[in-house]
Amino acid sequence: MNIAADIIDELETPNADNAIAHALFAAAPNSVSFNKLRKRLLRNVRQAFDDFAMLKGQKRWLIGLSGGKDSYGLLALLLDLQWRGLLPVELIACNLDQGQPNFPKHILPEYLTKVGVKHRIEYRDTYSIVKEKVPEGATYCSLCSRLRRGNLYRVAREEGCDALVLGHHREDILETFFMNFFHGGRLASMPAKLLNDEGNLMVLRPLAYCAEDDMAKFAAAMQFPIIPCDLCGSQDGLQRNAMKDMLADIERRMPGRKDTMLRALSHVNPSHLLDPKLFDFAGLMAGETAPRSE
Repeated sequence: MNIAADIIDELETPNADNAIAHALFAAAPNSVSFNKLRKRLLRNVRQAFDDFAMLKGQKRWLIGLSGGKDSYGLLALLLDLQWRGLLPVELIACNLDQGQPNFPKHILPEYLTKVGVKHRIEYRDTYSIVKEKVPEGATYCSLCSRLRRGNLYRVAREEGCDALVLGHHREDILETFFMNFFHGGRLASMPAKLLNDEGNLMVLRPLAYCAEDDMAKFAAAMQFPIIPCDLCGSQDGLQRNAMKDMLADIERRMPGRKDTMLRALSHVNPSHLLDPKLFDFAGLMAGETAPRSE
């Protein structure tokens, strides 16, 4: 059975505690448009669970919570599924306080305590490291991301988690693909499921099929206390911004292309590309023993 196909009926079935919804949804709009948005996002998340076997052997997840719209949305959707009995995994949210000046330290712990979410706030001054190591005018994102990820891996292991769960959505995946395509000379993106180098922790991206526009609408409707990034968010002219603008322009001129691009990433034909490491071109010849080219 496809777990995403029957979600509409299951969403109407409350948890055994007879509460209307998880406490995080207490102030959520009770409108037809919001309910459709919420169900669409939940359907997308469950489809990712199904397609990438994200729930196989999983017991405890660490959710990376930056304070941005996407990580808030990820937390809300996972808690919604957990409350409905559709996600049999223990969840713990973690925010990495990176020491950015004027970072509002009180917002996340107050919010998470208010809605009853188990959490851990970890302080590591990666901000100073990034500012010291990255030359003026260069982008901070790469080093900042590596430092943040390393600390989240550590926290996940300390908390006994099977996976680190991140809030990257459809546009993040497409933008990364085109950044690698245009600037890295390779075909690669963000996988929805990844095993870390040590082989002891999964990295999951349940929002892989979720559109950024949907996540923005969801965050606005839920009135999450958004915390802006004053590090990379303060820089102009980032390559990722150029990719975002390019994709937005394509979508305006040819609606639906983003979904088509995402589908293309899951329908790869190595024999019709140019990588001899992925396909045995040397062994390709006429005859019964030749490898298939399609």
